[in-house]
Amino acid sequence: MKLYILFLSFLAAEAFVVPARRSSAVTFLREQPDEEAAESSHEEIKAYRSQLSSNAERSSDKPIDVVMKFGGSSLANLERIDHVAHLIQDQISYGYRPRAIVCSAMGKTTNSLLSAGDFALEGRVNIDAIRTLHTSTMKAFDMPESTVKEVTELLQECEDMLNGVRLIQELSPKSLDQLVSYGERCSVRIMAARLNQIGVPAQAFDAWEVGVLTSAEFGDARLLPSAEKAIRDAFDKIDPNIVAVVTGFIGHDPKKRITTLGRGGSDLTATALGSALALDEIQVWKDVDGILTSDPRLVPNAQPVSDVSYEEAAELAYFGAQVLHPVAMQPAMKKNVPVRVKNSYNPVAPGTIIQHEKVNDRLVTAITYKRAIKMMDLHSTQMLGAYGFLARVFSEFEKHKLSVDVLASSEVSVSLTLDKKQDSAEIDGLVKDLEGYADVVLEENKSILTLIADVERSSEVLATVFRVFSMSGIKVKMMSQGASKVNISFVVDDDELERAVLELHKCFFEDECSVPLAKSKAPAAMAAP
Repeated sequence: MKLYILFLSFLAAEAFVVPARRSSAVTFLREQPDEEAAESSHEEIKAYRSQLSSNAERSSDKPIDVVMKFGGSSLANLERIDHVAHLIQDQISYGYRPRAIVCSAMGKTTNSLLSAGDFALEGRVNIDAIRTLHTSTMKAFDMPESTVKEVTELLQECEDMLNGVRLIQELSPKSLDQLVSYGERCSVRIMAARLNQIGVPAQAFDAWEVGVLTSAEFGDARLLPSAEKAIRDAFDKIDPNIVAVVTGFIGHDPKKRITTLGRGGSDLTATALGSALALDEIQVWKDVDGILTSDPRLVPNAQPVSDVSYEEAAELAYFGAQVLHPVAMQPAMKKNVPVRVKNSYNPVAPGTIIQHEKVNDRLVTAITYKRAIKMMDLHSTQMLGAYGFLARVFSEFEKHKLSVDVLASSEVSVSLTLDKKQDSAEIDGLVKDLEGYADVVLEENKSILTLIADVERSSEVLATVFRVFSMSGIKVKMMSQGASKVNISFVVDDDELERAVLELHKCFFEDECSVPLAKSKAPAAMAAP
């Protein structure tokens, strides 16, 4: 199996967004910011300051302290590096003070490094494309010799490591973490140098130099509790007016070995820094406008969502709209630091803010889905009772290391779903084991349709949903209301999913519902005695 499969889940996932317009012009002579755009940004900063001062007394001249994270697509090439550097400069002029800039590897560098590891195991070492991307960027910017020397040494170290892999024919998880780290380590040095060139004081740091300490689980390390204090101590030594450009995704274990933080790792680096430093806002800059009401590839009229709660964002991520991984949100939730998802291609767009409580009172926030899932129906064939039956069922899932997306149960029956990423051989083994005490029916070509909704008004939501489904001839195979209290999920046939999403989106977001929207009624007043 190719090595890149081991790291596929670490890479950025697609989110529900409207693609932003991208400039095809290649130039380093920037035009002055559009006056209307600048005015919009100034109004945004003014509104945000007002919001902050409602919670605590604060000088209007005090900058808004933020951490800004940029993913690989935002740093894809020399044009994007230049764009992001000037974007940071503009944000500073609008009143933001970036205490840290967290950078992913440039473009597809992580994929290229994984492929290079694959080739090294086959006896070939070649990082020419990776070297060209970084050296041509430095040459185009005429970067200082110190930066060129550092990046060149890192690339040479990477090549030497791959030659070692070629000779010993082994690439352990520990070595794999070190291999992929070279992308972020080169990226931050180039970004810091570019910021300095345009007049923004900046310094590059590897994450462990600013306190990102992790466990020794290579490929999926966890932040250690001691990291919070280590981050604060490190930043106490950094001038607040110097931008710390920090590697995302990587850290050090207690033995000072390089580790990676797994899925959503760069986002987790940003939220860990922002929460430890108690900053005003964590900004995650991507190539998308934030969270939309549904996937615009399916729903042309999908609309931006201005704000969501942490819980809503976690459910959206789990069911497909992975703008920010749930693990990455945990530090921000713990310290109640708002997270704003912004678009580096369209910085004037307000994006989506994620915080403890949503501001807008919405019946439905978004519609998301998972395709190509399997639905399993189980019915006990023995007199086990509810506790005994469910205990045996879940022990079998644990044995086969399979997880469940959606579940509904009664005393002696269970319906649940398994997504397409699950191991088919393990599912076959599970079915065989379950058949010893249950009738098992496994159906394929199903989809999960999930509404992120105000479940306290679930009667309104469900009444509208089932009217739409009845009118459209859509059959619900299973329904579940999540314990999170912000999602309601339905299982439908794959070939009915698109129609279901489009019709529900018209009802909840486009004022074009094919059925009358259900409305809750106030309780009738009691007659006086």
